[in-house]
Amino acid sequence: MTASATPRPARYWLMKSEPEECSIDDALAAPNATVPWTGVRNYQARNFMRDDMQVGDGVLFYHSSCPEPGIAGLARVASGTRTDPTQFAPASPYYDPKSPADKPRWLLLDVQAQRKTRVVGLAELREHPDLAQMRVLQRGNRLSITPVEPVEWAAIMEMLG
Repeated sequence: MTASATPRPARYWLMKSEPEECSIDDALAAPNATVPWTGVRNYQARNFMRDDMQVGDGVLFYHSSCPEPGIAGLARVASGTRTDPTQFAPASPYYDPKSPADKPRWLLLDVQAQRKTRVVGLAELREHPDLAQMRVLQRGNRLSITPVEPVEWAAIMEMLG
């Protein structure tokens, strides 16, 4: 007799996107509100996608490199990982000439936007005691994908009403 696998508890993530490239509005307007999360070129962020993220995980859709950076929407992980084709496209800003086609370095997964929220900026996030250890608030953290603890997710959901 084999034991059935116990589903793991949901995990949560903060995923940064520059709104000029893909905003929460763009994601909501996409077919099935789903966009491929291309262009991840950091090994730790790639490893989060490959090893830890699963379909159904919650996502804080964060706008970065813009006049008002912050959480701009809610989404969910909508697929497992697959090869990111932008690494092989010389015209792409994410082209990686050192990534071999037979063993690609870079992956993507699909993210499905669920709703736009008011922008929750860094200053507001810093005001909340339950978010003091949140990775996006730590000095020097520039990762495009970071884990969000359940207590942090709950605090942000409360902030958003």
